[in-house]
Amino acid sequence: MNTAIIKPQWSPLTIALMVLGFILFWPLGLAVLGYILWGEKFGGSAEKAQAYWNKGCSYMRNNSKHHGFGGHHHASSGNAAFDDYRAEQLRRLEEERARLDAEIDAFHDYMANLRKAKDREEFDRFMSERRGNRQGFGDNPNENNWGQ
Repeated sequence: MNTAIIKPQWSPLTIALMVLGFILFWPLGLAVLGYILWGEKFGGSAEKAQAYWNKGCSYMRNNSKHHGFGGHHHASSGNAAFDDYRAEQLRRLEEERARLDAEIDAFHDYMANLRKAKDREEFDRFMSERRGNRQGFGDNPNENNWGQ
């Protein structure tokens, strides 16, 4: 028997609560949306919700170990030749990744040097223009009245 006052379904009440939740505090609206979409899977009880959560967590743990996330711990396929081939290909891919990472670093260094050279050129141009404007400065003491 499901005695929930607000059932997890698309009804005017749940839609209004979801919109109100998004207006007041967006995570609240998101929680109501989640309840509408997935509330039936939990069956309205905390035990079923916890069981569903544990099932998802165990699936993620098993899946991450099986697919090698976080390291190279691959399960054997049962065929030694294929396992050797897979290990060789993974080693080759890691070498290629390392080579590409080194090229990216070299390119970033090259671009930084170009920026420095451009900055130096712009600064030297600024200083030469500034010196050009100041060349006549102080030649004629009558031009300025600072010393008087």
